[in-house]
Amino acid sequence: MLISVKEMFAAINKFPLAAIPFFILAGNLMETGGISRRLVEFAKSIVGGVQGGLPMTCVLTCMIFAAVSGSSVATTFAIGAILIPALIKHGYPTNFAAALQATSAELGVIIPPSIPMILYGVSAEVSIGELFIAGFGPGILISLALMLFVWAYCKWKGWGKNDGEGRLSFGRALLQASWALLMPVIILGGIYGGVFTPTEASAVAVFYALVVGTLIYREIKLTDLYAILRKSAISSAVIMFIIANAGLFAFLITRAGVPDAIGHWLQEVLKSPAMFLLGVNAALFVIGMFIETSAAIIVLAPILAPVAQHFGIDPVHFGLIMVVNLALGMITPPFGVNLFAACTVARISLDRIVTRLLPFVLVILVCLMVITYVPWISLGLRDLVYAR
Repeated sequence: MLISVKEMFAAINKFPLAAIPFFILAGNLMETGGISRRLVEFAKSIVGGVQGGLPMTCVLTCMIFAAVSGSSVATTFAIGAILIPALIKHGYPTNFAAALQATSAELGVIIPPSIPMILYGVSAEVSIGELFIAGFGPGILISLALMLFVWAYCKWKGWGKNDGEGRLSFGRALLQASWALLMPVIILGGIYGGVFTPTEASAVAVFYALVVGTLIYREIKLTDLYAILRKSAISSAVIMFIIANAGLFAFLITRAGVPDAIGHWLQEVLKSPAMFLLGVNAALFVIGMFIETSAAIIVLAPILAPVAQHFGIDPVHFGLIMVVNLALGMITPPFGVNLFAACTVARISLDRIVTRLLPFVLVILVCLMVITYVPWISLGLRDLVYAR
């Protein structure tokens, strides 16, 4: 019993993990402080003028919001609360709106900062800063693929011919969202400029969101702070509890020699890097359907990352493959957390959204294969920044 408690505490007693509650709190402050609404208007001013512009706005807004939130569930609630009702009002089916939002919110864990990337970095002993900058390539690829798909799909269905009505001019939307858009610039610029670490950046994100929401936009009242802090504390506690238990499980299977056995078996059965990546992707896709992303990363990263290195696969590239693949589990039944969040916002049952998910899942799967077998997408910017 004492060993169990000790290992659970050791799993969460790591400085980089302090970023998780801060990024969650920053996301909730953005939602309440009007930052997310202004980001929606800004994105709409860019892509909202074409047929299917509103669904494209959803993808682009999630892409921008992801640059400060680090959480797909937070992205679903913050952006979905605005755009799902707007999509329904413009004549889009409710289940399409919910499926689109759930899928687009995946970008919350792919575009840095990202909670799963922090967990992978800690578990596999990989630079979190390198993981963050490597996430831009896959994030942009998936964003563009989703926007292209929803544009073509809406053209085919004849939806969204009047999506441009009521949108602000680009200049006005940019002016309104200027403080919101500065947030990712400050956070990510500070990290890569060496001003602060990713963990310190999470605290800066909270401070900035609080100042903008209370003093500039003036949408956060003192009476709102308790609810924001309570919501953030509950979300953080759930994730930390998962991490603690996953850490205990990882300790037990390590003591039993399971990681070494699996590693040797993989090296014997999967003879080439291409076969290894294909097998790992297939396994992670199934695992992601049933196991929460954070737990899966903590348990599997220490097992799979050394094997990937044996095959000559860059650990940062492999980390992005894991994160993108397991993010798919957030939109696949039966336990996709993004699905439940989107269904809650849209007020529909899970069975109604499933029928609309398949095309979105296929788009992400195609992107995953490209990310897997074209390492430059993940590593190009990393190598440029770190002069490799």
